[in-house]
Amino acid sequence: MTDIRVRRVYDDPAPSDVTRVLVDRLWPRGVSKDRAELTEWCKDVAPSTELRKWYSHDPEKFEEFSRRYRTELADEDRAEALATLRRYAEKGRLTLLTASKRDDISEATVIAEVLAET
Repeated sequence: MTDIRVRRVYDDPAPSDVTRVLVDRLWPRGVSKDRAELTEWCKDVAPSTELRKWYSHDPEKFEEFSRRYRTELADEDRAEALATLRRYAEKGRLTLLTASKRDDISEATVIAEVLAET
């Protein structure tokens, strides 16, 4: 069983975070690379700009966003990035980070669900 967590990149790193990966395409405002304490910035797994802008983190659109994003995750570049995240998850706790105000309706949540299903 994999141990995948979703957190905001603005939260202080927790001692229990083992592998910390930012999954946003854009670097979060006001966060230094030192403060983020990232293992990796995996921007290739992020949703397309078009999908991100359409979604705009509207809770009413999350279900449809999730469906569309899962389709995008099957494309070659994103599938390769997802495989990298899967390898991290197989080694131990993986913390997916996002700058979204609500991490429960973010792409990181969708990625965690996809990784947990496989």
